[in-house]
Amino acid sequence: MGVDSFVSTVTDPRTGHVVGPAERMEHLLEEIALADRVGLYSFGIGEHHRSEYYDSAPPVILAAAAARTERIRLGSAVTVLSAADPVRIFQQFATLDLISKGRIDLVVGRGSFTEAFPLFGLDLADYDSLFAEKLELLLKIRDETEVTWSGRHRPALRRQPVYPRPLQDPLPIWVGVGGTPESFVRAGLLGLPLMVAIIGGEPRQFAPLVDLYRRAGAEAGHPPERLQVGIHVFGFVAESTRAAADTIYPGWEEMFAKIARERGFAQPSRRQFDATSGPDGAFFMGDPETVATKIRRVSEQLGGVDRLSLQMTNPRLAHEDLLRGIELLGTEVAPRVASV
Repeated sequence: MGVDSFVSTVTDPRTGHVVGPAERMEHLLEEIALADRVGLYSFGIGEHHRSEYYDSAPPVILAAAAARTERIRLGSAVTVLSAADPVRIFQQFATLDLISKGRIDLVVGRGSFTEAFPLFGLDLADYDSLFAEKLELLLKIRDETEVTWSGRHRPALRRQPVYPRPLQDPLPIWVGVGGTPESFVRAGLLGLPLMVAIIGGEPRQFAPLVDLYRRAGAEAGHPPERLQVGIHVFGFVAESTRAAADTIYPGWEEMFAKIARERGFAQPSRRQFDATSGPDGAFFMGDPETVATKIRRVSEQLGGVDRLSLQMTNPRLAHEDLLRGIELLGTEVAPRVASV
């Protein structure tokens, strides 16, 4: 059980105070430190290159978090590997692993936004081939200190040593996926753990894709224990289900209204929000027992879930409310799920 954050800009809903970037970073580190104290398993930082998020450099944030925590695992949610150099990504996360004494997970994906492609001089038409090639190189660097490799999108390496090496051997690398069957199959064939982003629809609809991942992994000869499944979901925990919904809705409406305008979708509504937050919806929201019950049910629907990360990013969520949500997740929800 863990938390993911996209480090959104925040306007305090009670006072109208716009939280500045430096204050927002301080709040984030307080949130991570609290997650560590209340016994949560992990905290992940996303990667975006947009004005409404402050998470364009996750390794820097994670290094600061590693220095303030003792037990919690820290990771990316996700690193946009398609727009990055696998050599530098490996070096950064290997260094993080040393700083944290072996508490790092690297979750790589293609991201749900496309701003990184023009920003780093990449062609969006290469969306698929960039990720496949860079994942191949990243895994080769993880498995071999001295690397020989060639591909389309990066200069070749000839017996090139890559340092430092991480404390964990091997460094855990997860593949973050959305709803593309090919992505599930690729992760299974490679025997890599899977992190499924469920941001809409019904979680049970992902069961055939998770099964596809497990079958691909089994056919490739990977043991079941290597084929871990995690889910990344929106959600929030409060004293009551009504309080959770009322606290989260204003920021949810703001986030999704902007995305709807950009992508030509229908504007979000409270009715849509309530349906998505219901027993079969994609949002894990409510009092501790409601959230724990939903986690257990979805885990059964997907044939077992090894990790769940609750994404609590919200531009209209007061820092104190977010701290309370993290506390409830660690002290009330996690024990309920662990006891089953």
